[in-house]
Parts: sequence; structure tokens; C-alpha cells
Amino acid sequence: MGLGWVLLAGVVLGQGEWPEFRGPTGQGIGGKAPREWGEKEGVAWKIEVKARGWSSPVVSEGLVVLTGGLSEGDKTELVVSAYDLHSGEEVWSRKLFAPTDEDLEAKHAKNGLASSTPVIRDGVVYVHFGHMGTAALKLKSGEVLWKQKMEYSPVHGGASSPILAGERMIISVDGASDPALLALDVKTGEVVWKTPRTEEVKQTFSFCTPLLVKDGEREVVISPASGMIGGYDPATGEELWKVRFKEGWSLVPRPVVMDGVVYVSTGFMKGTLLAIKLAGARGDVTDSHVLWTEEKNIPETPSYVVAEGVVYVLSDSGALTCFDGKSGEIRWKEKLVGNFSASPVLAGGALYCETEDGVCYVVEASPKEGKIVFEIDLEDRIFASPAVVEGALLMRTETGLWKIDGGAGL
Repeated sequence: MGLGWVLLAGVVLGQGEWPEFRGPTGQGIGGKAPREWGEKEGVAWKIEVKARGWSSPVVSEGLVVLTGGLSEGDKTELVVSAYDLHSGEEVWSRKLFAPTDEDLEAKHAKNGLASSTPVIRDGVVYVHFGHMGTAALKLKSGEVLWKQKMEYSPVHGGASSPILAGERMIISVDGASDPALLALDVKTGEVVWKTPRTEEVKQTFSFCTPLLVKDGEREVVISPASGMIGGYDPATGEELWKVRFKEGWSLVPRPVVMDGVVYVSTGFMKGTLLAIKLAGARGDVTDSHVLWTEEKNIPETPSYVVAEGVVYVLSDSGALTCFDGKSGEIRWKEKLVGNFSASPVLAGGALYCETEDGVCYVVEASPKEGKIVFEIDLEDRIFASPAVVEGALLMRTETGLWKIDGGAGL
């Protein structure tokens, strides 16, 4: 069953840490969070965020970090800002890069200038704006340690978030041509390796954030791209294994892993969920390691959540399905009204699901059943995924950032 496979994201971190896209494990699972709140009741603070973006909040050492595009008059700059977790006050903000007019026009209507979520480790925050720039800054002060720009041609803007693997910062650069997985040195920002994708496809662009796992002594970066899912050596970039699929493209949902199986989507138009066994994977394992597939109500944008032997799947149109992780059998289904881009999080036995129009659903979820127990309209668009820290929810909307702690008596 591949029981040696474990996640290498920050599994030993405390309740005050949410250091990367989808949290300490990279899979959207946190501690307890409020089940209900009001417009003001249960809200610790709400602040306006002028630098707009769809990157999710990350948290470490009492600071909340966001990236965004700040427009002032006819000038737009890409910035990273840090806020005090307990008060919401801005601690520092740094302007890093200036997008070109072509960058401003090229992004998709549902994308922004800052859709890649930062990653934090050992007092350093690493930020990524696709081809427009990448940088490392000191978490406490915002001092820039290094910054650089890499040459590639994105489609619809950037969105894939970076991950850290040892001394490597690993980024998907699946653009209009020459799609690849790339690693930078975390201390200098210099390119260490760049591995081309080995599947020929018509649509080469994708936006998927990789996931780092380990089997015994072997570390593997799982990185989906157009037409394939690959497993890569984080030190050298060598492709260790791959699973091919038909002309899937524009992959977004981040892979999740449970009990030695990785669950991934195959892209837009007609996405398929693939359950892939990881143990013994080497070379092309398309015919030997795919355990089961599902084509109905599979998301193009939101990532999955896995827990207690099941896979929670939220489609872009609000179909919430619970699958048995081993067999693919449907355990239960629920319908949420709205369109979804943000990935759900699981906290204290509840799924938190946010619509693009700003409605947040709290769904009590278990392998046996799912039931909507609360919903509230935040009245602002949401594409960023929430964070869970110290018993509170951090939710980024189009114009602001909320900290929801439930308050006294709720």
C-alpha cells in the first residue's frame, strides 16, 4: 500500500503556521475553526488590502504575508506585504517588480497579477509572480535577499505556486512553449536545473502547484502538467516516473496524497480524477499504477481534500462529492450553490468552501455524510483559498483580508 510514503511539507509546525499554498501539509487541512460568525460578530479584524491579487494568505511567526498588484494612477507595481496576525496592522510592504503593459493585458479575466501563493521557511518568504519576477525576503523586515526574472511565455498570466525542497525552490513553468519544471537555489535565486516535460501535447500551458513526498530515502516532487503527471527528483530534476493522459491542459488543482495514492485532475474541458499508486513507480506507469478514474463533477480549479480514507471533491459549479479513496465509490453528494475557484479547507471536521461571489459555506463532513451547517455572504469576490491558524480563519477577498475567530459566545 505504499505506507512508506509521507508528505514532506511542514507537518511538525504549530497551530500558528500556514506557510504555503494549502497549509502545512500542502493539502488544505488545519486545526479547528469557527463554525459560524456574523458580519461583525466573531470577526477579530477586517482590513482593506489595496494590492489586489488571488494569492492565498500564508502565516509564520505571527505575520500574515500577501502578494498583490498595486495600481496608483497609471503605474502598477508588484508588492509583498506583511500584517500582524493579531491586530491586522501592516508591518512592512515592499515593491518588487513593475509589470509591462503586455503583462497587464495578457492575463485571463479570472486571473490576476498575483495568483501564486508565497512560501515561508526559516524566517524567509519566497514570492513568485510568474515570468514577471521571483524574490526572497526576510520575513520579519521585508529586506530583499535576492530577486530575479526568468524567461518563459505564460498563457493567461501566472498562477502556479512555488514549493521548497531542501535547498531548491521548485516552480512549474508550463507556458505557451517549452513547458518545464524548474528549480532555483534558495540562497541565490540562480537556476539549478530545468527539466522539459516529456509528453507532446497541443496545449502546453498549465498552472499546477507541485507537491513534495517521500518514500523511504527517496524524495519525489509530484508535478502535473498538460498531458501528464510526473514524479521528479528534487535534487537533480530527473523524471522518475510519469502517467500519461489524453489532451488535458490548463491543470490547476494541486495533487493530494493519502495512503500511498496520489489524486490528481487532468485539466479543463473534460477533467478526470486519477488515483495513482506511488509505491514502485518508475518510468512510464500509465498502464500499471492508475487504480481508478472518475469523470463526473471533477473540478477544473479547486483542489481536493483527503482525510479518513476518503477524497472530498468540489467542482467549479458546486457539486461536492465524497469518494472512497481505495475504490472510487461515491459515499455521498451535496450541492452548493455558486461557482468555485478557491480550494476548500478541512478544519475540525468541517469543509470551508468559498464561492467566487463571496459566499462561504461550512459543511460538516465525514466519510458517512456531508451537511451544510452554515453559510454567509462576505459580499466581495473570492478566488483565494483560506488559511487556518490558531483556531481562526484567514480569508482574502478581492478588496480585503478577514480574520474570523468566532468571538465570545459563538
